[in-house]
Amino acid sequence: MAEAAGRRFEILLLNQISANGLKRLPAERYSTGKDIALPDAVLVRSADMHAMEVPASVQAIARAGAGTNNIPVPAMSARGVPVFNAPGANANAVKELVLAGMLLAARNIASALRFVASLDTTRVDMDKAVEEGKKAFAGFELAGHTLGIVGLGKVGCLVADAAIKLGMNVLGYDPDITVDAAWSLPAQVKKAASVAEVLKNSDFVTLHVPLVAATRDMVNVDNLKLMRPGAVLLNFSREGVVNEASVLAALDAKRLAVYVCDFPSAALNHHAGVVALPHLGASTREAEENCAVMVAGQLRDYLEHGNVVNAVNFPAVVMARESAYRVAIANANVPNMLGQISTTMAQAGLNIHNMVNKSRGDMAYTLVDVESPVSDAVLDHLRAIEGVLAVRYLPDSAS
Repeated sequence: MAEAAGRRFEILLLNQISANGLKRLPAERYSTGKDIALPDAVLVRSADMHAMEVPASVQAIARAGAGTNNIPVPAMSARGVPVFNAPGANANAVKELVLAGMLLAARNIASALRFVASLDTTRVDMDKAVEEGKKAFAGFELAGHTLGIVGLGKVGCLVADAAIKLGMNVLGYDPDITVDAAWSLPAQVKKAASVAEVLKNSDFVTLHVPLVAATRDMVNVDNLKLMRPGAVLLNFSREGVVNEASVLAALDAKRLAVYVCDFPSAALNHHAGVVALPHLGASTREAEENCAVMVAGQLRDYLEHGNVVNAVNFPAVVMARESAYRVAIANANVPNMLGQISTTMAQAGLNIHNMVNKSRGDMAYTLVDVESPVSDAVLDHLRAIEGVLAVRYLPDSAS
């Protein structure tokens, strides 16, 4: 058989992965390491895979985090390789950092810390210098101010809830909000009709969107003019959603009071109006562990059973095992694919016990449970169908 029941899987680690996450891959069936030549799958956090020659043996990639900008997703899609991520696993960590960012800006904490660090500790009247200097750092409280949130996924919903509990008014915008997110969103959140409406009516604006063509430079020279004088912009999503030059110009023009972000750069560093953190969004022990545990579980379920949960380039497909013999097929989303798959199996005398097929954009994915073993010849015939990208035979380990 092409894939023997109970076979061992080799997993290449491109970054340090939480031990509790790796425990989800039992040693009797999985080998993990950083020097695996022909891996079945790749576990990655921040390592850039774009220049990497991904071995042909790779059947899946799992990113222990939400963003997948470091992974060549289109190239993997063309090979029928799902790219998994961990949406929401680091959401609480990001939420807490957003709250910290608002407080840093509202209370002028960064500049106050720099002032204290500059004090001459040998002066006998240091206390007097502190009292005189603190006047320059008087800030304001969050309560009563309006927070605008662009992107109402897991992080955005958590930020909204926390801000409301702090006494803030919340204005939210997300044209692609999911049903689950809509249910999670506090009823007190006022819905905006556009990014422009959020920027125009908020004292703080926080961004929680992926970096795609539609969101690149989403905050730019034109819509920054809409912001209230003295407003604070926070970006803990992706560097490219904000046009850096436009933000610096808005800061210099006093249109924007503070820019708080997780993306330091040569241009931003040392600007008085910028608070730049070193990519701390998901850098907590809890977030790293949650992400690793989630993606390791998803990866195992895919390798052993073909189920797809939280893949950025595949439809979600989960089918309970009702037969010992399963075939998983990734293919282009074109007409008559199911007919060709069914015909190939029927001609081989295979009775289909259960089948699930779903599509997402140009990608389709099919799980088929049949009632008898599948030969290499049948698998080869399936692979030869035009538009089929990958075929995996997944007999149950007990078969």
